[in-house]
Amino acid sequence: MLIVGLMSGTSLDGADAALVEIGGTSMEDIRWRLRHSVTLPYDDTRRARIHDAILAGTADALCTLHADVGEWLAEAALQVCADAGVPVEQVDAIGSHGQTVWHRPPANGRRGATLQLGCPATIAERTGCGVVSDFRARDVAAGGHGAPLVPWVDGLLFADATRARALQNLGGIGNVSYVPPRGSGTGVFAFDTGPGNALIDAAVEIATGGRHRFDRDGRLAARGTVDEKLLGELLTHPFFGRKPPKSTGREEFGRPFVQKLVESTAPEGDQDWLDLVATLTELTARSVAEAHQRWLLPLGVSEVVLTGGGARNPTLMRRIRELLDPVPVADGAGLGVDVDAKEALAFAVLAWAHLCRIPANVPAATGAAGPRILGSFTPGAYPPRVP
Repeated sequence: MLIVGLMSGTSLDGADAALVEIGGTSMEDIRWRLRHSVTLPYDDTRRARIHDAILAGTADALCTLHADVGEWLAEAALQVCADAGVPVEQVDAIGSHGQTVWHRPPANGRRGATLQLGCPATIAERTGCGVVSDFRARDVAAGGHGAPLVPWVDGLLFADATRARALQNLGGIGNVSYVPPRGSGTGVFAFDTGPGNALIDAAVEIATGGRHRFDRDGRLAARGTVDEKLLGELLTHPFFGRKPPKSTGREEFGRPFVQKLVESTAPEGDQDWLDLVATLTELTARSVAEAHQRWLLPLGVSEVVLTGGGARNPTLMRRIRELLDPVPVADGAGLGVDVDAKEALAFAVLAWAHLCRIPANVPAATGAAGPRILGSFTPGAYPPRVP
């Protein structure tokens, strides 16, 4: 099968699309190849609309954004096919994560809830392809967090023959998968580690009045000095002390978090802002490292692999390497996947699992009552093309 995976992540930087060739009908005989990947960057208007929906979306705003994100994701699907020279008519299905605008984990005996926008009917109508979407909802309905969703794919595609790996994604939010050696009989284990790029990006955007949206190459953080007192206070956030399974999002670590921080610290000159960016970068690095040291290194992890936008931040990468030394830390190139394409690839594989009727959640990672087939299917062209 040819499947397009689509992802609009918590960094809000654009729509990622991966065209993936997948053979086999079971976990034992799967064969895969990433044919091509693209990112369609969001302009300021699109990013602002998503931000506004997360902060205070009205019913009208959410309804309209649901349709429009569907259009944007369809654009990405068509673009990755065009760039790869593959007619969209040859695509068997599309797996779309959509855009998370709210995620409430289960707590205190109350089930969780999650909302991803990006109308699958719109994607199906624009491309003619059947669409598998709404992957998180079934796990949440079964009592789970619905996140992270990629550990099943990480274990299936990226298990090493002899070494246990920790695959750390650094999008807007950080999540990690513990992947034991292939055939070891040990299960995959995963959880959200906390902020990825979201707090750093928000600080840069506020500091520059929107002229810059992220700390390119970690240059701003490298010029700042970490405020150890403030860092210590931030590390007392209750999320960091929770035991897995656990999940989080921009509701907890997003722009409002940084805005409150700015109000309390009142940065004035350029150096104050540089110090804030440095401190938030250190917060991400420290929270990732402490999560690994507490929950993963005791399991015998011998390699940490970083993917996502944070893997392109040398200052953040350097600090994670220093904090986890002597465990080697590498970027995702060793996996044979572009660091920005890994999650789109994952949703292509999750769509394949749905079509093959294979449960693809990891109850040990999400806390769900058991294995579940994830996603809902929206037919494409009429009469439908059945893969």
